Amino acid sequence: MLRLDKKVALITGLGQTSDDGWGIGAAIAMKLSQQGAIIFGGNRTLTAAERTKARIEAEGGICHVQQTEVTDSASVKALVDGCVERHGRIDILVNNVGKSEPGCPATMEEEIWDQQMDINLKSVYLTSHYVLPIMEKQESGGVVANVSSIAGLRYIGKPQVAYSAAKAAIMQFTKATAVIYADRRVRLNTVVPGLIYTPYTRELVKRYAPGGDQDTYMKMRDEQVPMEKMGDAWDVANATLFLVADESRYITGQELVVDGGITSSTERV
Repeated sequence: MLRLDKKVALITGLGQTSDDGWGIGAAIAMKLSQQGAIIFGGNRTLTAAERTKARIEAEGGICHVQQTEVTDSASVKALVDGCVERHGRIDILVNNVGKSEPGCPATMEEEIWDQQMDINLKSVYLTSHYVLPIMEKQESGGVVANVSSIAGLRYIGKPQVAYSAAKAAIMQFTKATAVIYADRRVRLNTVVPGLIYTPYTRELVKRYAPGGDQDTYMKMRDEQVPMEKMGDAWDVANATLFLVADESRYITGQELVVDGGITSSTERV
């Protein structure tokens, strides 16, 4: 089940800054590769993307990567063109790029707001802009999985209004586009992670931990989850795999929340 043999998966944000742990994009790329997909990745830092590529190839997978600025139309087009030139098709698109900056409307600089909209939301538009016309021309169509966040569903204890707004917009962008493309053999769904422990999480701790007390902050994050622990990148990767596999062929325009119960709880924020 959930095999992706010979399918071409274009994934953004699959880089790893170190070999310590797994980020969401890298785990998704590895999981899809393990199920037989051919990976073509775009990442802002090529060195980080090549680290994921090496991990995939070490397990016998096929992965090519390209330096990509996902907020730049020409760079995204070059990524899509590169994938089609090498493989002739795109069966799966995974938009994983995201970044959070703190701030409320009264304190956030306009420049930060614009950057947050670009990296979290415009990036999804740009890849969709270039990939969807390719998918609808393919006899087998295609499938898109956009990675959002529960910050787009509820307040989770951090003042990050631009990030929250962009992640909420991703879900509606996906839902509306899924309806438009439902009769064109193209499915779109959203994966909605909750509190996930990744290398990036460790960097966020340095920014948000009161007084720099990282251990206490991490413990607090675990306690926010009804299941009493954060998830990891593989939890998100497994959910993504389900949504892009043929077994979910009748699912489109939906959100799959991977959060250990946070958004179903009224006791934690």
